[in-house]
Amino acid sequence: MRDTLKILNELETKGVIGRYAIGGAMGATFYIEPVLTYDLDIFVVLPETSSGLLTLEPIYKTLRELGYREEAECVEIEGVPVQFLPAYNPLLEEALATATETDYDDETRTRVLRAEHLLAICIQTGRSKDRDRVRLFREEAELDLDFLSEILERHQLTERWRSWTQSP
Repeated sequence: MRDTLKILNELETKGVIGRYAIGGAMGATFYIEPVLTYDLDIFVVLPETSSGLLTLEPIYKTLRELGYREEAECVEIEGVPVQFLPAYNPLLEEALATATETDYDDETRTRVLRAEHLLAICIQTGRSKDRDRVRLFREEAELDLDFLSEILERHQLTERWRSWTQSP
């Protein structure tokens, strides 16, 4: 994973990607017990293009030039399947802008979406596995409930949060 993060940091330094942060199940492991996951979800700000369209092609092209290959919706980087996900809505943009800087190890810095944003993204996405992850976050993570409440309110997710967390 360290080598994968080094490549991602290099892509950011070279401007191939804008700011990035780890999200999804791998991001959740920074706060709760690990859950089974296939890939590393990387939320990114994509550089603007002359056409105004967002495209992942410059990322894929650069990674191909570095010898990495695409596999389905991922690119395998140093043995880790990486899925690049553009910050395509206000919640993801906010989550990326406020991601926490952290040391992966003594040599490698990275960013991880905050627990409260990961939880809000689960609520917004709304899949069955997201419900399970919300339960795990509530049981295991140290959450800033005031901050979470502000996020949920700002992104119109409060009602869904209540419906998911009310006792039957």
